[in-house]
Amino acid sequence: MTNSPRHIAILGSTGSIGTQAIDVIKAHPDAFAVEVLTANSNADLLIQQAVETRPNVVVICDERKYDTVFDALDPLGIKVYAGAKAVASVVQMDSIDMVLTAMVGYAGLLPTIRAIEARKPIALANKETLVVAGELITRLAAEKGVPIYPVDSEHSAIFQCLAGEFHNPIEKIILTASGGPFRGKTREALSTVTKAQALKHPNWSMGAKITIDSATLMNKGLEVIEAKWLFGLTPAQIEVVVHPQSIIHSMVQFEDGSIKAQMGLPDMKLPIQYALGYPNRIKSDFPRFDFTKYPSLTFEQPDLKTFRNLQLAFDALDRGGNVPCIVNAANEVAVEAFLHDEIGFLEISDVIEQCTQQIAYIGSPDYDDYVQTDEETRRVARGRIKSVV
Repeated sequence: MTNSPRHIAILGSTGSIGTQAIDVIKAHPDAFAVEVLTANSNADLLIQQAVETRPNVVVICDERKYDTVFDALDPLGIKVYAGAKAVASVVQMDSIDMVLTAMVGYAGLLPTIRAIEARKPIALANKETLVVAGELITRLAAEKGVPIYPVDSEHSAIFQCLAGEFHNPIEKIILTASGGPFRGKTREALSTVTKAQALKHPNWSMGAKITIDSATLMNKGLEVIEAKWLFGLTPAQIEVVVHPQSIIHSMVQFEDGSIKAQMGLPDMKLPIQYALGYPNRIKSDFPRFDFTKYPSLTFEQPDLKTFRNLQLAFDALDRGGNVPCIVNAANEVAVEAFLHDEIGFLEISDVIEQCTQQIAYIGSPDYDDYVQTDEETRRVARGRIKSVV
């Protein structure tokens, strides 16, 4: 690290990744400082975080909460803005050294584009950005010479396994999946799954949307698409195995047949800290893995017929174009509907599949095409949901 702290903008600071990132930054004040915090609507937590970390700027996306945040933070000399456009603007500030994109869903796309255009290194926790517009993002990052450091535990594992190996071709990567709370269940059993059951992940503590995605295996599907763009892979080079213990976070197989794996206890603070501090590993007090407490690590094939979302994601990757954007938008709408008890667990896949069949295919989309595809897909998905309610 340099002698001065690395100034971090945290987009989505009140979410699961954002709050853990703040813990990492507070634990290493010599290495990191908070420059910008943004939140969607959790004004109370945003205010608390800002009081603790004293950023230069905060943004609350929900403009109705602006006065509350301003009244609390303006006396501290912290600049306060509101709205999605403000998020996309502040990421370009000269004082920012790195942008951690931890916003949930499609909302993270435009701020990430603006940050890359401003040549800010990206610590990427918003997988939907690469799912929706992977070709656009990777091309822009290459043009601007901007590094993208993955924060997802699986992609961080691949990135760590590739350290010192970037000149060696990858034969394939193996993304591990816990299998979620319904591993081994039949479709009949899943037809009666409740929201409360789906929100109980066996190994990880995450926000509601990503927890449901993990239960449907869509989270793994999104990671498959993200991996293609992060590591320049073909669909045939990406494999998924179910690993219920969540100790091996992912693996890389090289052309000589050798496999590298990155291991550790399931704790998101480690990949967050690795991304923020790269290329240095910073000493931590995170709990250490003990092999004797895990005498058996097991692996199995994912059930693509029962958990159709993973197959839908692979299909979208094969088709390319705007299809991953369709899948992402339909999934966001369907998950929200499931969380509001409007559709059943298995109907999430139905909504996604119907949207991929109905929305027009665009082979080489530009940014405006992504925006239009996202809007149209959400409209169609909501229509489908209303028809079954």
